[in-house]
Amino acid sequence: MASTCSEQKRIEEITSVLKNEIKGFPSPKRFIPSEPELKKTTGDLRQCGANLNKKKKASLSKCLLMPTPPTLDENIMQGFNLLLNNQFMAAKMLFEQKSNEDPLSALAVTHSLIAVMTSSEQDQTMALNALNTTYDIANTQIDLAKTSSKLTDYIPGYLKKMQRPQAYPANGVLRAHVLKAECCLQIAILQLLQESMIGYVKCGLNLRRAYSSYSFVWQEYKKMGTDHLAIMDSDTLSGVRFGIGSVHLVLSALPAKILKAISAFGWKPDRQLGFALLNECAQMRRVRSPMATMMLLAYYVSAISFAPQIMTDVYKKTAMDTLLDAQKEHPDSVVYLYFAGRMARQSLDLPLSTQSFLYATQVSQNEWAELAVTNACRFEIAMNHMITGNWQQAANAFAYLTQQQYWSAAFCHYAQGACYDMMGDRAQAVLLFAQIPYLAGKKLSDIDTYVLRKVTMFQQSGYQNLHFFSPLLEFMCIWNLFTYMSPELLILSLNRIQTALASIQKAEQAEQEERMKEIAPDAPVPNYFDERACLLVIKSSMLNALGRAEDITLDINWVIDHKEHISQDTWTVPYALWEAGISCQSMNLKQKCRQVWEMALDHGKHDFEHRLAIRLNLALTRLEEE
Repeated sequence: MASTCSEQKRIEEITSVLKNEIKGFPSPKRFIPSEPELKKTTGDLRQCGANLNKKKKASLSKCLLMPTPPTLDENIMQGFNLLLNNQFMAAKMLFEQKSNEDPLSALAVTHSLIAVMTSSEQDQTMALNALNTTYDIANTQIDLAKTSSKLTDYIPGYLKKMQRPQAYPANGVLRAHVLKAECCLQIAILQLLQESMIGYVKCGLNLRRAYSSYSFVWQEYKKMGTDHLAIMDSDTLSGVRFGIGSVHLVLSALPAKILKAISAFGWKPDRQLGFALLNECAQMRRVRSPMATMMLLAYYVSAISFAPQIMTDVYKKTAMDTLLDAQKEHPDSVVYLYFAGRMARQSLDLPLSTQSFLYATQVSQNEWAELAVTNACRFEIAMNHMITGNWQQAANAFAYLTQQQYWSAAFCHYAQGACYDMMGDRAQAVLLFAQIPYLAGKKLSDIDTYVLRKVTMFQQSGYQNLHFFSPLLEFMCIWNLFTYMSPELLILSLNRIQTALASIQKAEQAEQEERMKEIAPDAPVPNYFDERACLLVIKSSMLNALGRAEDITLDINWVIDHKEHISQDTWTVPYALWEAGISCQSMNLKQKCRQVWEMALDHGKHDFEHRLAIRLNLALTRLEEE
């Protein structure tokens, strides 16, 4: 009990939300641009991306071999401070001043784009185009340097004057290599977020491209020894630490199948090296220090979310310490408030989590990032409402997100209908489910495919068998949210699953009785394998969350024994094996735990395959370390 109180105290330190009522906070002092500046830079997100993609390469050569002006990086650091103080428009204006000449400025503009980017495919394409343009700018600098070095061969006096110790590459060249690599890294991260096999493969290939450039600079740095103090600027050095650390960290999180696919290129991720380099970068207090902190927080929070039963004890304290350190300088940053909300949920403080998200939406009002922050926080608040059983509030949040076309409009509409189903309003749920096929785009994401398939299953019986399903609890099971529910709500939800299982059994019995009355009847053989498998996996997940691991064996075995009959919800078999591993792990049966998780990895081409693959990768790696 004492440890719980201590944890809650520490979480309260994470945000300044509880100091007063949310509306009582004074608005932070903001940078106010002049009227000409406003007219010059008043444009929406897509216009900013278009501006970046128009940058010219002609003016890049003049300062290439000269030392980087200190004021340039200081301006970019000032821009990042504005960004972390929620002054997104002011930061964008500052970044754009030199973005046509310096790739770091252009990349900083891209970072601000990504920070306020919505989840739409169009905005993601715009961000990728901007990153590719920045890549071209950096690559042009490198090519121009090669041309310049050829010319200097004909001017011995100039060469002697400009010669560096042991003819190391110029700082501008090293800087351009780092920026080129960072573009590849950011592209890889965007592809990773797509959660698809193609996205993961592209992610791996871009990580390889990034690592190639980072390795070149790192090798030159090691050759220089103490000479690097006179040649390399501190931001280039911090960029190498950030890049190599991030590549190792991201690569270590990729599914095992992807790791095998790219291992032929010599990849061998070292997660601990990634942590060490990112922490060093964060402590340098340079341009990439905030990015290193965000990368660490994103990894900690994501790892815990994927496998809370395994990773919470591993990363929770470290994540809190990292966030507390970051918030000393930027206590009201919406970025850090977002992470605070996620971490408060992971520490089972749902009221604080919701309050952190609400405060983040408030401090972003009237700013460039308002829409993106509001939508992201609304989604997390909807999650909290589901976890606490506030179905009506969750339905309202998902209705808003559907209107905003956030992430997947089809899923948000589906979740809204599922919330009404939990409230017992089946008529409203059916109306919402029936509209989903019209909301899915032409290019279906994994979540869109899943939602459309579930609605098709509901429609096969004319929604008459909807009580054989539990759409919202099924999603919560897949997203591993039962860990955060209260025991009381878990028991209520478990009773709902038991009722659905009893309904299936009753329907099967009625159909069997009909078959006893007639030989070779026209009615098909009862087939509720998919429905029962879904309910049994949900039930097993709930029992694990309640600490009743020994009670799931029969249910898990039923799913495994009947896997050949499960034709649509094939995800249930590997997810059942995941729950079996959690059960074995809680009973300290490590060998059996490893066995069932490795069995789960053998399953493929099912819903959320890659989400489960990351989860299994984290869990199996943790088993090896214990």
